[in-house]
Amino acid sequence: MGKISIVGLGPGDYSLISQGALEALQSSSRIFLRTEKHPTVDKLKETIKYISLDHFYDSEENFENVYSKISKFIVEASKDGDLVYAVPGHPRVAEKTVSIIERLAKQNNIEVETIASMSFVDAMFNYLAIDPANGFKLLDAFEIENSYIDTDTNMIVTQIYDHFIASNIKLKLMEYYDYDQEVCIVNGAGVKNLESKKYVPLHELDRSENLFSYLSSLYIPKSTKKMYNTVHELEKIMSILRGPSGCDWDKKQTHESLKKYLIEESYELCQAIDNDDVDEIIEELGDIILQVIFHCQIGQEEGFFDLKEVINGICTKLIHRHPHVFNGQDLDMSNFEKTWEELKQEEKGETSITDGLKRIPTYLPALLKADKVQHKAALVGFDWDKIEDVFKKIEEEYQELLDECKAGNIKYIKEELGDLLFSIVNLARFLNINPEEALNCTNQKFINRFEFMEKSAMNLNKDFEKMTLEEKDKLWNKAKANKL
Repeated sequence: MGKISIVGLGPGDYSLISQGALEALQSSSRIFLRTEKHPTVDKLKETIKYISLDHFYDSEENFENVYSKISKFIVEASKDGDLVYAVPGHPRVAEKTVSIIERLAKQNNIEVETIASMSFVDAMFNYLAIDPANGFKLLDAFEIENSYIDTDTNMIVTQIYDHFIASNIKLKLMEYYDYDQEVCIVNGAGVKNLESKKYVPLHELDRSENLFSYLSSLYIPKSTKKMYNTVHELEKIMSILRGPSGCDWDKKQTHESLKKYLIEESYELCQAIDNDDVDEIIEELGDIILQVIFHCQIGQEEGFFDLKEVINGICTKLIHRHPHVFNGQDLDMSNFEKTWEELKQEEKGETSITDGLKRIPTYLPALLKADKVQHKAALVGFDWDKIEDVFKKIEEEYQELLDECKAGNIKYIKEELGDLLFSIVNLARFLNINPEEALNCTNQKFINRFEFMEKSAMNLNKDFEKMTLEEKDKLWNKAKANKL
């Protein structure tokens, strides 16, 4: 087994290669360059012989495969003796192959030595005259889609090889920054006679006159020109509102006091959906997310839970309840609702159907709760066979209500009325109609007709309250005739 010496070639200027890196290169007869597309290579050719691994880039479809193949090649080659593997910049900065090689080498008991040179990041900060002690985040252009963008921190994006990549980066960053956020395109940092920088508004990043190559990076200073479009931003705002200098009203809220607002916001969202008002839907969804973050902030302050725990819980639950998606299990999708209910019972540790019925929230509107109770019972076969049976049950409950009304028994009148309503909910379920929505439609219809009656009375110069029931009925029938 040979030793692998991983050498950094610096940012691009020959003078910035470390003495240790040069000595390792000049003393080795087996040198592999991840890429020879680096300004120092022209000068190194005069004193060393090497093998370029650029052909891996031509044979693979993505960089992940390229890095994996190169790393495996280097480890395999080391079995024939010592070698030097040279990479641009600093081996520890934005160099994926190094960590892969070290992991594979450890598995095969192969010695690895890392010899540093100046990184392109050092060269960038030197060229831009910026102190990195103020903090920064380094991102790879090919991984930015899955990266967290923190507008409160200086950021460097590497590997912006061409205008196509620049365009993708622009679109991603404009989700977080204002369109005219100033950014700096840096080319050839640390390479004499090649260094250049150009400050442009973010929306002009991919303009044709801007230059990009394998030596291009992007610097974005931390900014107040940002879009508040992440849950993290909302968390920070809520923390401030609940903090010492925050709002007195927000600070005194509890889980208990916030319950009514969550219910109100949910109904307002339902109304926005019914109105097909996209702007209103966006606003009401924001209000609901606010309630979630509010409860999470209280939970964090009390030391019981935070947003991360809430997110972990729902992600774990979704994965568990979709074994056909995440675990490759075969499921009968025609019977998926029953499977879903069984998975819920498993999560809750329930041993009976009744446990699931008792789990239905007390605060749920009675019509919706009745629908859920009946649905859960139907999943295990306790249901009418056909809709005609449901109509017969309604007639039966209606007759029982009439009998109790004739008897004047207040206690049983209430009970029988409940039975009748429960049966009507059953009918709605058979008709695949949400009973809550059906009743709300009738409520709105009544309001529309009543408004017509009042306005008609005013047009007739009559006092609506003093009109006879017969006169009001005529107006009601007229409202119906007008399809109100």
